[in-house]
Parts: sequence; C-alpha cells; structure tokens
Amino acid sequence: MAGCPRLVRCLPGATTTLTLALLALLLPPAAHGETKGFTIDDIMPLDKSNYDKMRPPKKEGKATVVFFHVTVMGIDSINENSMTYAADIFFAQTWKDHRLRLPENMTTEYRLLDLDWLKHLWRPDSFFKNAKQVTFQTMTIPNHYVWLFQDSKILYMVKLTLKLSCAMNFAIYPHDTQECKLQMESLSHTTEELVFEWDTDVPLAVDESIELPQQDIIMNYTSDCTQVYSTGNFTCLEVVFRLKRRLGYYVFHTYIPTCLIVIMSWVSFWIKPEIAPARVTLGVTSLLTLFTQQAKSQASLPPVSYIKTIDIFMSSCTVFVFMALIEYAVVNIILGDGSGEAAKGPAKPEPKPSKATELAIKESRRFLLGEPPKPAGPSPAQIRRGRALMVDRVSRYLFPLSFALLNAVYWFSFRQYL
Repeated sequence: MAGCPRLVRCLPGATTTLTLALLALLLPPAAHGETKGFTIDDIMPLDKSNYDKMRPPKKEGKATVVFFHVTVMGIDSINENSMTYAADIFFAQTWKDHRLRLPENMTTEYRLLDLDWLKHLWRPDSFFKNAKQVTFQTMTIPNHYVWLFQDSKILYMVKLTLKLSCAMNFAIYPHDTQECKLQMESLSHTTEELVFEWDTDVPLAVDESIELPQQDIIMNYTSDCTQVYSTGNFTCLEVVFRLKRRLGYYVFHTYIPTCLIVIMSWVSFWIKPEIAPARVTLGVTSLLTLFTQQAKSQASLPPVSYIKTIDIFMSSCTVFVFMALIEYAVVNIILGDGSGEAAKGPAKPEPKPSKATELAIKESRRFLLGEPPKPAGPSPAQIRRGRALMVDRVSRYLFPLSFALLNAVYWFSFRQYL
C-alpha cells in the first residue's frame, strides 16, 4: 500500500490502476494517450432501446454484484444526548455493465467519464440507512468521479460527510463500550436483482490518526446487514465501529470530586455537638453540592428509564452524606434538653432545706471518723453528652470504613472495563 493515495485497492488487483487514475486527473488529455474525446453515444448500445438505466445489468439472469469500499478519514462529534456521530468518508462502488460498448479510441486501461453521463447510465441505488444528514463535498470541485475500464467495469467514487444515528446503551456508563454503524442498503432492488458485496481486497480503510476526545476505536469491521421486508430481501452492508469510553475524564471530574464531598461531610464528627449551626450547615452544604455534582454528570446524557452505573455510585454517595446529617440528628436527640448544663461542667446538687440537719450530721460523722467524702456522681446531662460523643467517635471510623468498602466493591466489579 506504500505510495498509493487514499483508496489504494478499492478494486481487486487495482493498486497500480488507481494510482495512475489519480494522476490522470491532473494530466491533460494528451498525457492519457488519447488525443480525441468521445461522447456518451460512443459507449451506449447501438440500439438504445436495449439499455434501461432503471434496471441493473443482469447477465445470464444473475443478480448484479456491486463491490463496496469505504475509506474513513475522520470520526467526530459523538453526541450521547442525540445518539449521533459524524464521519468523513470516501465511498467507492464498482460494478460491471456488459451492455456498454467500449469506444474505439480507448487505448488505456480506463477512461475518466463526464459526470453528466451518470444521468444516462445505470448506477446502484444505494443509500445510507442510518444517516440523518449527508453532505456532498463541492470544494474546490465536486468531489466525485467515474471511471470506465476496458472490461466494462465502472468505478464511482464520492467524498461525503455523514451525520449518522448510533443506538447507545448507557447501562454501565461511564464504563461502556458502544457500537456505532454505517449502513448502506439498496433502496428499490431486491437481492434477486442486486447484491452488495465488500471488496475482496481492501473493503475498509480507517485512518489510524483518528483521535476522539473521550473514546478509543478499539475495533472496526465490515458485516452484512441484509434485511427482510414485506416487499422482499434488500441487500445491505455495514461498517461497525466499536468505541470504548476513556475513564480519565470522569475520574478527575466526577469520581474524585464526589468522594471529596463525602469526606468533607465527615468533618462534622469532630465538631462539638453543642455547635449546631456549624454541623447543620456543613451537612446541608455537602448534600446540595453533591446534588449539583450528580446533575452535572447527567447533563450530556439522554433521560433514560434504566439505572446507570454512575447513578448507583452517585446515589450511594448521596446516602452517605445524608446519613452524616442524620447522625447529628441522633446525637442531638441523645443530648436532649440538658446539653446546656453539660457544657457548664459538673455541679453539686444543693440539699433540700428539710434535710439540711440530716446532711450536717452525716458530714460531721464522716469528719470525726476520718472517712473521705463521697465523690459527686455524673449528672444526667453529663451522661447524655458522653453517649452523644460516643456516637461521634464510632461514626469517625464507621463511615470511612463503609465508604472504603463501597469503593472497593464498585471498582472491583468494573475492573474489566478499566
């Protein structure tokens, strides 16, 4: 293939022929070895009534075979929301029309024909089945040409920009691999009259320099997509591109920021339970920030009814942040109404006036006998505060360990897509 321009072998064994043909476009007629032109009448049958441009050139009752070749020069504009992608291609079709005559002054292997002659010749009625928009290139001249070979073979080449639909499934997004197709089908001829086949030499050529921002083309291949309709079988060929999504963008813009928001919500476990505004503000802010992050991760996707992998991860993180907020509610319930007293420290209970004498007698006896004074026991408020602090201490270890376990299970489950 070295030294051959773009479509090096769109015809079996035609590497040299195609190279010469491209050079022929740049040379004057004399360089072709032809000093005299010819008209459409020179290649049409003498009896023009025998030529029907609406019917394929079936020979001996056999279906006409058209060989296809596609050169993909670029793939871009992959849009998940509209499920479309764009491609720049060279599209080649080759077939034999035995009804044509070869001009007497044709001395070379092929001849470049006038494009206006296509109006008088039969050509395949192929169309792009999954195309939403087809743009024909016209700069600097219309980008298509027709060759006629000495064996009555015709090559039609055209450069197109296509906007194609691509059915995508986002069940394991962003670890997904999508298959986008380029399908070509006959519009009006069944397989009894017309059959599409891939070129036996080089059916597909994809530019290796194609670079996509978020996907890698891990595989491309050709296939047959002939389909049965109520009116018959219609021949169809397809090119399949297998696109694997790169995870780097989502790691740095979704996963890491989301994990940091969850970790930020745990700071409340180190804040004193009495400082309610700080703990509530931190929990609510973390929750709202996570909702914003989740909405951002879904912005480029269509609203699908099934659960995506990213939904599972983001929802799990939301639960962790919400539980951190609920944890403070539990702590606040445990503290009860005595939290203010607990903050002031221990206080000795004042004896009732009716028992003052009895208390004085007990203290005098203890002093005379040399017994140490009984320490004052913790108040109910102190007991409640201790329990609340214990909940915080447990949460400091329980939440991080649970979140680490969630991440371990998540990434282990999708390790094959990394």
